[in-house]
Amino acid sequence: MTDQPAPARGPFDDVAPALGRYTSEVLFGDVWERPGLSKRDRSLVTVACLVSLYRSNELPFHLRRALENGLTREELAEAITHLAFYAGWPCAASAVGAARRVYEELDKGG
Repeated sequence: MTDQPAPARGPFDDVAPALGRYTSEVLFGDVWERPGLSKRDRSLVTVACLVSLYRSNELPFHLRRALENGLTREELAEAITHLAFYAGWPCAASAVGAARRVYEELDKGG
């Protein structure tokens, strides 16, 4: 028995370990750490893509991450509003719902 903690497990590791490894090492390791854009800018681009592509499963995680990376709720609201005219009203309306749920969880300390 060792005293070392178990390695952190990602959301894909139990079903698709390789996808979990690519997610942590390549996506959040290599891609998100590239020097060409700040993490704040990468978050804005990612949220915009997820809203536009109607990717409601991934959006809450990235809304939280965007806030952690320096975007404000007001900036996210402005991005969602802007996207309503380019990605469509249903995409923006769904994003508002996702943002509302994320903000409520954060306001409750979650």
